[in-house]
Amino acid sequence: MLIEDADPKGLIRESYRIDGITLPECRTIFFDWAIQIPVSASPAEHIEFCISYYGVDLPDHPMTSVLKSALKPSPKIRRRGGRLGRVTEAGQRRDGLSE
Repeated sequence: MLIEDADPKGLIRESYRIDGITLPECRTIFFDWAIQIPVSASPAEHIEFCISYYGVDLPDHPMTSVLKSALKPSPKIRRRGGRLGRVTEAGQRRDGLSE
C-alpha cells in the first residue's frame, strides 16, 4: 500500500503537522478521513498503515491515540428497554411483581 492510497487527501499527515492539536480535533479529522475510505477497502489496514507511516515517530501525538483507538473492537451492544428488558426468558417480570 502507498501512503497516497491510505491518506489520499493528506488529512492524517496534516494533523501531525498542526502544533498544539487536541484530541477532539484529531477525532474530527479522523472522521473526515474515514468517510473517504472506499467501501470495498479494509479500514483497519488503512489505519495500521497510517500508524506505521506517521505514528511510529510520534507515539504521544493525539492522532496516534485516535488511530490506535479506532483499531480496538467496538463494545458489545446491549439491548435496553422493550419487552425483553422488562420480562425474563421464563416470562417473569423483572420488577418482582409477577404472580
